[in-house]
Amino acid sequence: MTHLPVRERFAAAAREERPDLAELCLLIGAEADPALDGPAADLAQVELDRLAGLLPYGLSTPLAWATALHRLLGAGQGFRGSAGDYQKLSSSLLQEVLRRKRGLPILLSVVWIEVARRAGAPVYGVALPGHFMVGFGDPAGSYVLVDPFDGGRVLSGRDADLLVAGSTGGPLASGVTPADPLDVVQRILNNIRVWAAPRPEHRPVQLWTLELTLLLPRHPAKLRLERAQLLVKMGDFLGGAAEMEEYAKVIGAFDRETATAIRAQARGARAMLN
Repeated sequence: MTHLPVRERFAAAAREERPDLAELCLLIGAEADPALDGPAADLAQVELDRLAGLLPYGLSTPLAWATALHRLLGAGQGFRGSAGDYQKLSSSLLQEVLRRKRGLPILLSVVWIEVARRAGAPVYGVALPGHFMVGFGDPAGSYVLVDPFDGGRVLSGRDADLLVAGSTGGPLASGVTPADPLDVVQRILNNIRVWAAPRPEHRPVQLWTLELTLLLPRHPAKLRLERAQLLVKMGDFLGGAAEMEEYAKVIGAFDRETATAIRAQARGARAMLN
């Protein structure tokens, strides 16, 4: 199916009964850079398989899995993150993260999840407030949390409480909730959009992240308005105005005041042509 457009493949993959997290992340990379499609994406899948094959057999407890992944990926292969990785688009592209062994917490977590999953581990992503990490074991019972950004360090309960308290002021609630693959993908796209937003030269990146997010089965409706406003900033006054008016129709039934304001934005966009 690699001959199909990236967005068509992305939309189809997102609507699978069990969305493949690695495939969706690799398609984000292919949208960002066509050179990361095809053979580069295939090689990334091969590398995930290779790494999974290096894990020891007979692992049976959450701590054993967590320790083995830390030894393999963190200590052995050198996967981790640093403050500088937040400034690079490559830190959000799975192909590049596998090549550079550097990335954002959520992309490093994808590496941990995909390698561990291939080896049969009870693994899942955990979206804590302000930080993304990986869990092993029963999320409602006995589990272990690791921080791939810190090389896969196993967190004590106090470590996790301190991470959460830094964002919310409170401790971690009992139990964790595994992150849905589509929520992980949406969060990755949001990270890229936030990275691109302050830089006018990166507006095309901001646009494709919005367009991929809108292909997901569920997404915030307000992103349609954000896309329309971005089109206007990029000089597509008529296209942006038309999309604003379509969005105003949708919300007009329950929020007439906001719909009126958006229609005024649309008129202002058209006026820029004069």
